Amino acid sequence: MIYIDNAATTKISELAYEKMLPYLRDQYGNASSQYAIGIHAKAAIEHSRQQAANAIGAQPSEIIFTSGGSEANNWVLRSVSETFPNQAIHLITSSIEHHSVLNACYALETSGIEITYLPVNQNGIIAMDDVKAAIKPNTKLVSLMLANNEIGTIQPIAEIGRFLQGKEILFHTDAVQAVGHIPVDVKELHVDFLSASAHKFNGAKGTGFLYKRSGKKIIPLIHGGGQELSFRAGTENVAGIVALGYALEENVAEMQATTSLLKILVDRTVKGILKKLPFVSINGDYEKRLPGTVNLRFEGISGESLMHLLDLKGICVSTSSACNAGYDTPSHVLLALGQSEEEAKSAIRISYGRYNTLEEVDSIVKNICNACSKIKYAMKQ
Repeated sequence: MIYIDNAATTKISELAYEKMLPYLRDQYGNASSQYAIGIHAKAAIEHSRQQAANAIGAQPSEIIFTSGGSEANNWVLRSVSETFPNQAIHLITSSIEHHSVLNACYALETSGIEITYLPVNQNGIIAMDDVKAAIKPNTKLVSLMLANNEIGTIQPIAEIGRFLQGKEILFHTDAVQAVGHIPVDVKELHVDFLSASAHKFNGAKGTGFLYKRSGKKIIPLIHGGGQELSFRAGTENVAGIVALGYALEENVAEMQATTSLLKILVDRTVKGILKKLPFVSINGDYEKRLPGTVNLRFEGISGESLMHLLDLKGICVSTSSACNAGYDTPSHVLLALGQSEEEAKSAIRISYGRYNTLEEVDSIVKNICNACSKIKYAMKQ
């Protein structure tokens, strides 16, 4: 198998796997217990909290562990809406956000909250002027992703954050695709909230965290005990949290070397495909993007058909976000770029990770070209 869908999920690192195992078997104590095995579990959580904080330039007290990015995104949006009861609230997001943000916004609209969905240009980038124009006197939150999960484009979050400084508007970024893959510093980004998910940076599924800037308010997500600084009650997923800390620390330490490899893999793949298939084009900005992600449009070819043919050869790619897989609908991200439904359905996403190799690229290019030939031939019959 050749796995090139790392934007959907990543393989857990050997280090993270080894570090989490004791907390599944021997060190299985409840972190709220006051005897040795529980105290040990609590210490492990706090160590991971420090590791996560170090990775994004935050303080440990600003890290709240969650079940993943979707939970963190929903939490921020719902919290802001409930913080200002009986008030006319306006929120700003973009048209290419992950569905955990978009669907949360659609739900908030049913309760009377006004949402502005910012457009993007043909490369998937939000314009600063559009952000400025969208601000209203009752704007309470701006929520914009740092890097897009389908086309990999990176947004000017730091510039937007600087603009929002002093305006009494909360700023949240969905950094699920970015954390562990590109440098992320919450102070440089000027964000109040940031969402991250462990399974995107070689941690375990079902674990993530929310960064909450010190002094910023958020309503408790789950009422109960005093876990997670009294914001999220419930017995902690100690093993998953431990894996998160070590996976993130490891990815940040190796980021420079990994980035260099990913850029080589992507460039070699793109050049190999474009050389043989002139009807292929790149979706999104080729420069301002995640180093390992590229979204390709195959004119006149079904992306879904191409994906299934590659799967038969043991190559794992996707046509859009994994959260939207299984639905015969065009990507909302590609539609936002101005593409037609037919164009949006003719794309696949290749997202390399730290475990991919140069040796795999030739096989990927060869099989993509062969699959396209088969589809073209079948279309003529």
